[in-house]
Amino acid sequence: MSELQASAAQHETLLLAKDLEVSYGTTQVIWGVNFAIARGKVTCIIGSNGAGKTTTLNTVAGVLRTKKGQLLLNGEDISSISTRERVKRHISLVPEGRQLWPGMSVEENLLMGCFLRSLRQRSAEGLARVYELFPILKERRHQMAGTLSGGQQQMCAIGRGLMSEPQLLMLDEPSLGLAPKLVDEIFELIASIARQGVTILLVGQNVNYTLQVSHYGYVMETGRITMEGPTEMLMNNEFIRRAYLGIAEESKPGDRPSALPS
Repeated sequence: MSELQASAAQHETLLLAKDLEVSYGTTQVIWGVNFAIARGKVTCIIGSNGAGKTTTLNTVAGVLRTKKGQLLLNGEDISSISTRERVKRHISLVPEGRQLWPGMSVEENLLMGCFLRSLRQRSAEGLARVYELFPILKERRHQMAGTLSGGQQQMCAIGRGLMSEPQLLMLDEPSLGLAPKLVDEIFELIASIARQGVTILLVGQNVNYTLQVSHYGYVMETGRITMEGPTEMLMNNEFIRRAYLGIAEESKPGDRPSALPS
């Protein structure tokens, strides 16, 4: 690859994981994982429960430390910096299970997403953007978050993530525990956010929908990447269709989120 090609590739890649290894104590759970997150695109990681998907997101967020390997954000090695420093670099994680403060209002939960001083100064603009994307949250902004429906709580969690003005928004199982109708709505919203140019790293239990809203995907099994490619290719792969798409019973043909731009 020429220097010009290497420079162009780096410009297109927001986050690069190189030979990533992660352990819980003495138990290693991620083994030599490599992946690239393209700027302005949706990249997904699919796999069975326990494959290491959430661990990977937590490692990128800085919740877990790398044992070996590198994480490069815009070419900068962020492998050893703190979670706070990663937030300053606008990496945002919407965790599995939403993890809202149920006794705080919707708006108070949203404002927790901009706790950095630089973000607090722009909190009004951030709230306006979130309320435009999620009108129901504006209607319920004074309501306690714990009294919202499951779908509304997920919207609030995603809105809180957007308040940090992320250059990388990571979504961990955003449809978990939601009724099929709400799953449709959440993935439509993810597609809408992506069309605004936000770079997204998505882990989804609903593999069918996850592949539909993503541009590129990685298959993770027992802490290793075993397959990767454009999502159209993955959806047509016999193994993927048998092992993952065949169990996505709630996803119906012709009932899909809006197509993403190429």
